[in-house]
Amino acid sequence: MSTTQSLTGQTTDRPTGENLLEVRGLQKHFPIRQGIIFQRQIGAVHAVDGIDFSVGPGESLGLVGESGCGKSTTGRLITRLLEPTGGSVVFDGEDITHQPPARMREARRNLQMIFQDPYSSLNPRHTVGTIIETPMRLNGINPPQGHKKRAQELLETVGLNPEHYNRYPNEFSGGQRQRIGIARSLALRPKLIVADEPVSALDVSIQAQVVNLLQDLQREFGIAFVFIAHDLAVVRHFSERVAVMYLGKIVEVADRESLYTRPRHPYTHALLSAVPEADPDAVERRERIRLAGDVPSPIDPPSGCRFRTRCWKAQDKCATEEPPLARAEGSPSGHLTACHFPEEPTLAREEDIVLDPALGQGLPIET
Repeated sequence: MSTTQSLTGQTTDRPTGENLLEVRGLQKHFPIRQGIIFQRQIGAVHAVDGIDFSVGPGESLGLVGESGCGKSTTGRLITRLLEPTGGSVVFDGEDITHQPPARMREARRNLQMIFQDPYSSLNPRHTVGTIIETPMRLNGINPPQGHKKRAQELLETVGLNPEHYNRYPNEFSGGQRQRIGIARSLALRPKLIVADEPVSALDVSIQAQVVNLLQDLQREFGIAFVFIAHDLAVVRHFSERVAVMYLGKIVEVADRESLYTRPRHPYTHALLSAVPEADPDAVERRERIRLAGDVPSPIDPPSGCRFRTRCWKAQDKCATEEPPLARAEGSPSGHLTACHFPEEPTLAREEDIVLDPALGQGLPIET
């Protein structure tokens, strides 16, 4: 049984033929230009800078990280809403990295996206029925029961009244609009859905409804998901595997149990320590990591490890050598970490780590 190998040399834990989506060395650099008439490129924003991951049929992969780390750009590259600068995207055995629009229309029958903003992602001039029917009409799909009946069935599937068929998006709440977006993504019965922060703009009570709806649809139709979010609790609830991004790079990927209970990368530790805890006693027991400074600019990212400027374990090697995404000693199979000096696979630290001097002067810390 063959295994896939990334550009950095590590092997994944899934046979090549079993992967629905293969992303290898994916890059997106947005050029920075100067001048009005005669423009020249003076730099580039390294939004996504060489990432590798795979998704199997029916699997859900969570993609987490701080704002600006490249999560949403990655989702748009997978669906080819953005043209990649480098690397490859292989979907369902076909390389779609630079497919022309006509060929991409065929691929998008099985590759759909749920957008972050339920307000701007729906055309206010179209009725709900038209919004859901359009993907079927564009792809020449004619259900036996007709487009209208199929659209009404999809509305019912996502928990809306079929009678809403003739209404306009402005007549619905944010949660209802997101359900309409989900119904549209299901119209072609896709194999993979890229969900770009589908609940971040919704109230907490509505978030749970939408996430549970997506889980029900995944189980019922066997749909694979790339679930992009910054809410770690939501990702843990929904995704089987989780990849952590920082400044355009994936720094750690593992199954959710391994990553949430025994993270190896220092950035993952810091990210998990920022999750609010409902139990006050648990807050006292849990490690607290406060990072100094801001995320470096993606225009001029640090050499070597990109997290080294904020890392408490950084050494000279971190500045000269970029760590490969590989299995660290003591990690289970499939748990990959891009770090020269990974954390020990333990549940918690003995003491807090405070990197911001202002937090070490007895000042009250907001939680």
